[in-house]
Amino acid sequence: MTLSGALKSSSIISWKSSGRLQQTIRRCVEVSGKGLHSGKESTVKLWPEMAQQGRYFDFHSKCSIPASIDFAQQNSPLCTTLSADRFKVRTVEHLLSALEATRIDNCKIQVFNNDIDSKEDYCDFEVPILDGSAQQWVEAIEKAGLVVAVDESGNSCETMAPYLNEPVYVCKNDSFVAAIPSPNVRLTYGIDFSKACAIGCQWFSLAPLDDSSYAKQIASSRTFCIYEEVEQMHSMGLIKGGTLENAIVCSASKGWLNPPLRFPDEPCRHKILDLIGDLSLFARLGNQGLPVAHVIAYKVFSIPFYFSSLSCSDSQVFMDIAVMNCYPLIHLLC
Repeated sequence: MTLSGALKSSSIISWKSSGRLQQTIRRCVEVSGKGLHSGKESTVKLWPEMAQQGRYFDFHSKCSIPASIDFAQQNSPLCTTLSADRFKVRTVEHLLSALEATRIDNCKIQVFNNDIDSKEDYCDFEVPILDGSAQQWVEAIEKAGLVVAVDESGNSCETMAPYLNEPVYVCKNDSFVAAIPSPNVRLTYGIDFSKACAIGCQWFSLAPLDDSSYAKQIASSRTFCIYEEVEQMHSMGLIKGGTLENAIVCSASKGWLNPPLRFPDEPCRHKILDLIGDLSLFARLGNQGLPVAHVIAYKVFSIPFYFSSLSCSDSQVFMDIAVMNCYPLIHLLC
């Protein structure tokens, strides 16, 4: 049984009508930029797609990878990676977060490498990091507009949403993730960087989640890192494209190196942005990925910050719980 199949068959989740029709983007959108980890330029094109096709990555029509947890790659440090056959695409979480939040249920996503240096570049792709947030994706989607998606027969389809029937939780060291039944989607995140005083302990809660609240409160929050760990990340072949223009950087001793922040709690808001992107991987056939529940996550970060707490992306542990017929939450604790 696939992981999404385990989720579908679980008694913990009930799929119910969301009260809206499946949608797609009205016209093609094209965005270019540099990859955070590869440092290479790439171009992404978002195309309208028919109802019940869902969101998927298409590579020169040679390979198609659904934006599904079934294709999430394990041991993907500091980003979410999807792979199939010899093809893979990294750092998909910001784009998928924007698509889920703006309710683009069906979409063909093409990624093109603008710099081809080796044969590997023909099958190894990365979504551009842009300014480190999802703001440019949201703006591009809003400019293009949305339209009701129809199937091959010209019929529209209802969007189904996964409703949580009973509480689930998972704990690991000083961190936990829990989800409790709720009539609406509500996301709460807490982070504790006690040894980086400029970040400290932060909490942020978002409800209800809609395209307006996402655009105003979440989309512009940027990815962040600890300055003292930049050299180690470089030595691992990561963040080759990282700059002060696509991330906010905090020194444990000196504080923020490239202020101002867009929000006082911008790091915590960005964790919610990533969470939405990873939970979107449970969407199937053009249906909603985010569970209708109150999801609460809390992470304690100690030195070394990322390499003790973020050695994998937020999607990996989701897979472990799905196999056990529980809603996948545990990966948030990696």
